[in-house]
Amino acid sequence: MRMKPSLLALPFLLLPAALHAQKPAHTPAPAAPVNILMLSDIHFDPFHDPAKVAQLIGSSAGQWQAVLAAPDSPTQAQDFARLQKTCKAKGVDTPYTLLASSLAAERAQQAAPLFVTVSGDLMAHQFDCRFATLAPHASPADYSSFAAKTVAFVALQLRTAFPGAPIYVALGNNDSGCKDYREDPHSAYLQADARSLADAAAAPAILQQFPALGDYKVALPKPFHNTDLLVMQDIFESKKYTTCAGKDEAAAGAAQAAWLRRQLAAARAAHHRVWVMAHIPPGVDAYSTFTKAARDAAPNGCPYQKPDLFLNSELFADALRDNTDMISLVLLGHTHMDEMRLYTSRRGASSTSSRAAPGKLVPSISPVDGNTPSFTLATVDPARATLLDYTVFAASNQTGIGATWSPEYTYSTTYGQPDFSAAALTALTNEFLADPTSAAAHSRSYESFYFVGGSTAGPNLKAAALGAVWPIYTCAITQDHVQGFATCACPDKAKPRP
Repeated sequence: MRMKPSLLALPFLLLPAALHAQKPAHTPAPAAPVNILMLSDIHFDPFHDPAKVAQLIGSSAGQWQAVLAAPDSPTQAQDFARLQKTCKAKGVDTPYTLLASSLAAERAQQAAPLFVTVSGDLMAHQFDCRFATLAPHASPADYSSFAAKTVAFVALQLRTAFPGAPIYVALGNNDSGCKDYREDPHSAYLQADARSLADAAAAPAILQQFPALGDYKVALPKPFHNTDLLVMQDIFESKKYTTCAGKDEAAAGAAQAAWLRRQLAAARAAHHRVWVMAHIPPGVDAYSTFTKAARDAAPNGCPYQKPDLFLNSELFADALRDNTDMISLVLLGHTHMDEMRLYTSRRGASSTSSRAAPGKLVPSISPVDGNTPSFTLATVDPARATLLDYTVFAASNQTGIGATWSPEYTYSTTYGQPDFSAAALTALTNEFLADPTSAAAHSRSYESFYFVGGSTAGPNLKAAALGAVWPIYTCAITQDHVQGFATCACPDKAKPRP
């Protein structure tokens, strides 16, 4: 994820979805709701105690816990401060203490979730700079190996905490064997990650699927019925993506979008429901769009007619928009914020589930942007593959040292909706769109909880910052394409600027 520079760090994102109304051929018998754990943007930092890095390099991922759990070196604080300055870091990611605290709190709340999802970014920011500073004579292969061991360690920690639950992981833009937003298809790093993630998910098929572009398909476990989870490493579709050599390359992103289309077509033919999980949201990068609008002149009176997108094309969004009747949930991360998105069919908005799919951006464990670390516990109806409810838990501090984790809010009681279905989210987002001054209770709640921990002490400056651009931000919630966003944000201007 990209770093957000100030208290005005507003979101950036994404999308709606699509068509072809088709119900599963056989409706399964009702099943009791099940509990799952949703995580994102862990950004684990193995460099937090620089004196331990040489030992980590020489150890396997299975040996890392003993090294990391040992007392800090006497010079940890000074060494880490120096590393932060060298790498121009603007915040602190997740050290072992915070990771362990979050896992303990998650187990205390739900020791046996049916499964765990991680929507990307297991590795810390400035990973390449940190490694190069502390291991200056290492080779690119050494870097790739250490990066893969970091992913393996986080996956192993999750498996140990939840031994009976499959762990489904999407990689993010920081999860790379060479550099942020860089990767090569079929790389040694992706091959190593395939082994770690196949073990974590208890899904050997990942070994064959994952190494090409970091994508895979699994069947969600019983009592889910005929429900596929499609997971993508959509770094390849990012507008910032290059190969490890720094070469611009759009072919990998197009191939990934084609893979998603094939999986959705196969699911449709089999009458399956689908969940989609990736890291970078397709759609409008709201933060970048806001800052560009503030910077650029708008001679025609509206600066939002040419918004920035996260990805280099609208292919991902189009695949969602064309299959909304099949897609029960889209899970994403990247912004570190607690956000919603509605993916609307190209046939237009509707209150029916066949015309939209609900999207959830899961807030981060990492407190790098000044936010409070958090995790999300959810309840799901497996018969309909529908997210029923969720509660966000937040830590009492950003370090994990002596931290307690308490509920920040619960979706159903905060927003008065029966579930997180397309129909419910359509109703809620219509409220947002009809409330340009964010005067209504649900709008104020969204602003308050968007930045986890922002409402815990004193004036909520983060909510006030989001409120300042609320009418435009709501367009990012409901519009994932340039034209749709421009029409929503600039209703008096039918066409975007050339």
